[in-house]
Amino acid sequence: MVALAQTPPSAERLRAIDGFLAEAWADQARHDERLRGLAVEVRFDRGVAHLTGEVAGAAQLSLVRELVGRLAGVFGVWDRVRVAGRDPVVVDLGCGGQKQYPSNLGLDIFPAPGVDAVADLSRALPLATDSVDALFAVHILEHLIDFLPLVDECHRVLRPGGVLHVMSPWWGHVNAVADPTHVRLLDVQTFKGICGQRPPGTPRWYPLHAGCDGASVFADLTPLPPDAAP
Repeated sequence: MVALAQTPPSAERLRAIDGFLAEAWADQARHDERLRGLAVEVRFDRGVAHLTGEVAGAAQLSLVRELVGRLAGVFGVWDRVRVAGRDPVVVDLGCGGQKQYPSNLGLDIFPAPGVDAVADLSRALPLATDSVDALFAVHILEHLIDFLPLVDECHRVLRPGGVLHVMSPWWGHVNAVADPTHVRLLDVQTFKGICGQRPPGTPRWYPLHAGCDGASVFADLTPLPPDAAP
């Protein structure tokens, strides 16, 4: 699903959209037999869907992600859902003092409250291969001259079915150029390039979701195995 907006909606409009999305999802959950009995709660905040709860298997979580992402007005689908009794391993890259969820593992180059491990994101991540369920790269990629090595590292550490959540300033908004530490401009098309225009032999991604609210771009990417069909 791709969701686009040319100008940022007002706070009032965002609240109205979140309310509409909550009603739409509640209606779908009541009538879709595939969702009955699933202990997953969905909360919408400024167009981002936040999933919590527990499911018996990964296929159920994938179904909920897909159905929520189909709703018009959803820019991203973020979750902290237990699967088969296991808590997800979620890592915040470059979190500073603000994690997306308090229980996430926070990595940053500078020590700060909330930073669990000091790490230079321009180098290899201090994480084992296939060890992470979700990675957050929120307002990170625009600070890196070459962010593709980090994206490749995210591919390495994510488990099959894991998700990389990206949020960055949209190139057409003033916030993208107002910060002098921003060295890259991003668009929804950037994720198209990451997923479909990399050289052969480089890690490949599938875009679960991509969107732009007129101020920020969002993407939920899942790693593809080396033998996946083009």
